[in-house]
Amino acid sequence: MASLTPSILPKDPHTQIIIVGATLVLLIGVVFAVTFQSTNKGDEENPSAVGSFLRFFYASFLKPHNGDGLGEGQQAALESFYKAQAGVYDATRKSLLRGREDMLGLVAAQLVQKAASERTHDPKRIWVDIGGGTGWNIEAMSEYVDVPEFFSSVYLVDFSPSLCEVARKRFTRLGWSNVKVVCQDARTFRLEDHESDMSGAVASRSPSSYYSENNSVGGADLITLSYSLSMIPDFYSVIDSLVSLLSPTGTIGAVDFYVQSNVDLTCRNYTGGIVNRHVNWFGRLFWRAWFDVDRVGLEAGRRDYLEYRFGTVLNTNSRNTLLGSIPYYVWVGCQKKPTSSLSTPNFPHEIVHRLDAAATESPYLSPINHTKAISRAVDNSTPPELRSKAFNAAIVNLSANLPLPSFFYQNHHWRIHYDDQLKKHTQFKNEYIYAFTWEDSRVDQRLLKLTSDDVVLAITSAGDNILSYALSSPARIHAVDLNPNQNHLLELKVASFTALPYADFWKLFGVGKHPNFRELLVSRLSPHMSSRAFQYWLSHAHVFTSQRSKGLYETGGSRHAIRIIRLLSQVLGFRSQIKALLEAKTLNEQREIWSKKIRPIIMSRLLSYLVVSQEKFLWAALGVPHNQLAMLEADHIAAETHTSPSPLEHTPKELNSTRGAAVWDYMVQTLDPVIDSSLIGEDNPYYLVCLQGSYSQRCHPDYLKPKSHQKLSRGNAFDGLRIHTDEINEVVSRLTPGTLTVAVVMDSMDWFDPGAAEAATQIEKLNRALKLGGRVLLRSAALTPWYIATFESMGFQGKRVGARIAGACIDRVNMYASCYILTKIENLAPLTPRPSPSRRVSSVDLEALEI
Repeated sequence: MASLTPSILPKDPHTQIIIVGATLVLLIGVVFAVTFQSTNKGDEENPSAVGSFLRFFYASFLKPHNGDGLGEGQQAALESFYKAQAGVYDATRKSLLRGREDMLGLVAAQLVQKAASERTHDPKRIWVDIGGGTGWNIEAMSEYVDVPEFFSSVYLVDFSPSLCEVARKRFTRLGWSNVKVVCQDARTFRLEDHESDMSGAVASRSPSSYYSENNSVGGADLITLSYSLSMIPDFYSVIDSLVSLLSPTGTIGAVDFYVQSNVDLTCRNYTGGIVNRHVNWFGRLFWRAWFDVDRVGLEAGRRDYLEYRFGTVLNTNSRNTLLGSIPYYVWVGCQKKPTSSLSTPNFPHEIVHRLDAAATESPYLSPINHTKAISRAVDNSTPPELRSKAFNAAIVNLSANLPLPSFFYQNHHWRIHYDDQLKKHTQFKNEYIYAFTWEDSRVDQRLLKLTSDDVVLAITSAGDNILSYALSSPARIHAVDLNPNQNHLLELKVASFTALPYADFWKLFGVGKHPNFRELLVSRLSPHMSSRAFQYWLSHAHVFTSQRSKGLYETGGSRHAIRIIRLLSQVLGFRSQIKALLEAKTLNEQREIWSKKIRPIIMSRLLSYLVVSQEKFLWAALGVPHNQLAMLEADHIAAETHTSPSPLEHTPKELNSTRGAAVWDYMVQTLDPVIDSSLIGEDNPYYLVCLQGSYSQRCHPDYLKPKSHQKLSRGNAFDGLRIHTDEINEVVSRLTPGTLTVAVVMDSMDWFDPGAAEAATQIEKLNRALKLGGRVLLRSAALTPWYIATFESMGFQGKRVGARIAGACIDRVNMYASCYILTKIENLAPLTPRPSPSRRVSSVDLEALEI
């Protein structure tokens, strides 16, 4: 029968959607017409929720925007659109205009951060809200700062008389005399027309000087655009005028709808990251057509031009899932010419040189107004091949008159620029492996004895070891990790030290959960983070806020191992025994609980053979790569057969055949000595966090101690930190020879193929970067790693300072079979000859480049 009754709707699904939508619009229009007829004057002043929605719907989708007899032009069109709904504007926009609170929180955080560093206690601050409408933004800002006290003047600029009238009533009610409502075209707004102490600048903005490059007045400390840029037809001229309106150290923020494809962004390194920015073809087509009905322009050029004319500090891309997943962005920027305490906005290349020197350990002097001498000094001391990747990216941008990469506009220059679209970074799929570090910081401290003269290079991992080294205040720490997300985690910890009190810091990294993490991220942490790290944690706020998870320490790739232990404890019923183990007061009590109740299950050969020894599990859960697995298998065969422990001496078939036994034996040598030598609940935070999912007040890493927070929360505590997102080889090869004193490479050498030329290359580069007497600290899954001989043949003297022999425990983690310190005792021949003066890149070229 169905085939005999054809549908009255077309078969094309897109056409069906349009017809159904049109029908729905018609029905709502009829309901509105009936409701509107029965609405009296009193109801118009205080309409119900239904009445508010119907007014909004009528003005947005039914009413023709023909000027209502007010004439032609943008103001008439705006008034035609807003007049009928001005009184209900705020009531109907809360669900539609998402991200406004975030934008206000972010720009307020930037201003508060700058205010904290200002010498004067009563600075004059001016805020201009472009397209401010009813003044909702300005009132909402009071959640973050005291608007009447914090700002000397606030200007709401809007072209709609109806909305301006609502705004005037709002600020009369609030009694905020510092807020001025200006009903004016944003293109013609000038601060000098309203600020008496800027009247002398009027001449510089005369028509005759319109095309001058020196016509900037720059008096606004804050400019905001909240869903207004998309409604400005001539957005180019408005954005151009904002460049002159913003002060050299000012902040500009925007939130708006958008649609864009990632194809547009492939060649841009200045957008601050493109997480979630891509909108699929249907979304781009649909939302542009939908909003075009109300003269709202979603073309990508609006946001693109904003990012081109200013420097990007932070940006995020989100979806309003409540209303059909509408794409919107929040963006925070500054003047295109970056400013710094050691630089003026006229010389952005000074910042480029200074940051390049910090990333490469090159000498750099920075007397003001001596930029040529400085640049030549840097060039004379540093061959071109030692330029940082950040320097190279900056040169490309300066040559094309583009903004610098967003890292150059941060309040702190901890993070070094990297290309987040390279496959070597995207392979990690927005996930870190380690939520906590497995290296014992107490042993590192004893072995290294860092001083204020040390320059340290170390793998980031979860950042715990980096923070432990920072407690010794070395001259510089280069934190290196190929996984961007591991560095995002370190950035979060450093920002939390800088901005949060100890109580909040403990909740985040002691407990691993904080119900207000998102609010802290926006209003407290954001000024201290790079745009990419901020994007990451904004999209992963649930890590700390979700009530269904255990928090931070059950995230990352290593969570799989922790969850398996927790699952086994639930299924096999030894959860209470684990709790008793953590509460044990003596080693004897702990050993008894372990040997009788827990070890028989966790250390069962069946579990080892079926789960733990599987290569996929070892990589995904514990971060054990294939080559490292082969090393521990070779050690097992050597112990059983008294043969060579080198993986090269055994066939893959031999290694695979003993894998189950090798992994089981490795687990025994790892865990049994730990239980015998350290109380887990009292003095072993590494296993405590695995079993409990959090630290305790009596047992935690050194960086979580109150006195550590007191030291690392000082303003200059991390001035020497540089975070590199790259391979060790890439970073070390760009360091000035003979500048490193310590390199901590963890177990990274285990990842190389046995005898690989890449390993010898890295050792050669480490020799080149280290001073004579400099040290390399490493750990390995093998008792005698094959590459130790390579170190010793290339200018190092090796010493094994820890070995898991006869039940020995090398540290509280005991995860590795050995620990080595390799001391540089001789220089190798330079990798490349020093370039002749004719081959040097001229510093004049850089000085000639202007933003």
